[in-house]
This record gives sequence, C-alpha cells and structure tokens, in this order.
Amino acid sequence: MGVEIKESRVTDAEFEAMREFVFEYLAASVEKEEEGGRMRWYPWHSAEYRHNHILNVVELSEEIARKEGADVDITRVAALFHDVAKLETDQDLHPEAGARVAREYLESRAEYPDSFIDQVCRAVEQHAYQGDLNDVSLETQCLIEADLLDKIGANGTALMLLRMGYEARTHMETDEMVERVLERGYDAASRVQSDTAEGIAHQRLKRVKWFREWLEDEIAAMG
Repeated sequence: MGVEIKESRVTDAEFEAMREFVFEYLAASVEKEEEGGRMRWYPWHSAEYRHNHILNVVELSEEIARKEGADVDITRVAALFHDVAKLETDQDLHPEAGARVAREYLESRAEYPDSFIDQVCRAVEQHAYQGDLNDVSLETQCLIEADLLDKIGANGTALMLLRMGYEARTHMETDEMVERVLERGYDAASRVQSDTAEGIAHQRLKRVKWFREWLEDEIAAMG
C-alpha cells in the first residue's frame, strides 16, 4: 500500500528545523497550561519526555519504513509531528490538532508538494487508529507500529518503574508493573502487521521477560 509519488526529499537541515520547532511547540504548550493546556505533573507529560518519545518513534518508524518499502520522508516527518499537540489538546483530539500544526508548518516553510503534505498530515491524523492496520497507508502503518513499539521493552519497563515512585509503591510490587508492560507488549505484537515491527516486538518482549525472571530470582515476594 506504499505511495507512488516521491517527488519530495526532506534535507537533514530541514528535518532538524522541524525537530527544533516541535520541541519549542511542546515547551510552549506547557508554559500556557493555565490557558487550557493539559500538562500534568507526571514527568512523561513534560515537553522533554514527549519530545524524547517522538524521537524514539521517528527512529523506529524510519527503520520499519526502510525495510518495508514505505516512503521514508513521509513516515519520518509524520512521526516527528504525530504528538506535537499532545500537551495542549484532549487525548482524543490530539491527532487532528497535530495534523493541523503539521500542515501549517509544511505549507509555510518550503515548497513541499501538496501530495507530500497531504500524506504526512493524513498519517498524523490517523496515528491513533485502532482498527486493522491493513486499512491505512503503509506510511501510516509504520508510524502506528513505531508508536506502539516505543511503549514496550526496556523503555516501557523503565517508565513503569518510574511511575511506581510517583504512586508510592514499593519495589515488591514490581511484578505488577512489569506485567503491565508485558500485557501492553502482547497487545502491540498482536496489532502490528509488518515483519519488521513483529521482529522488534518479539525482541523487546524477550527483554521484559528476562527482566521479570531476574526480579523473581532476587525478590523473595515475587517467587
């Protein structure tokens, strides 16, 4: 389902400018929280965390796109903008809001073809799609798969353990938190379609299983 039109190529300098814009936009969203932003006190709702998540998704989506034959430019630019409105908009509305931000940016910064802009914005708007990934473009599929994969594995485990501290949990409850990561991982693995994403999901789930086994060996309450 890949695109046939590939007349646009985003330079490294252009992509770096986009990356800086996205971080600045996220930071501004936090600053204007009293004016309606949705920033919460958890660190993963900070501009720094959200930007790091975005960059993780960019890297993952590029890998999937290259190996699966998708348009890498469309995929990586959509990945960069997919959560740009996350900190200022309700959860259900952030994909559409992000697509609007992406369109305004792309239409004002360079001579990108309309077809390129449309496909980027469509991927951003559809990145939270919960249906069969065969129903969306290959570029959108790569973005959705990357977004799912960033929430599992070592990164997902570290976030869950960080969350324990904010919820005043003890380390003896680690099994519950790690189990959440595994459940999320199994769900992600069941949704991804590409061979590349399936391979990444399998490897990341393996790491979480290893970590759980390690904990079981060393924490008596988990035995």
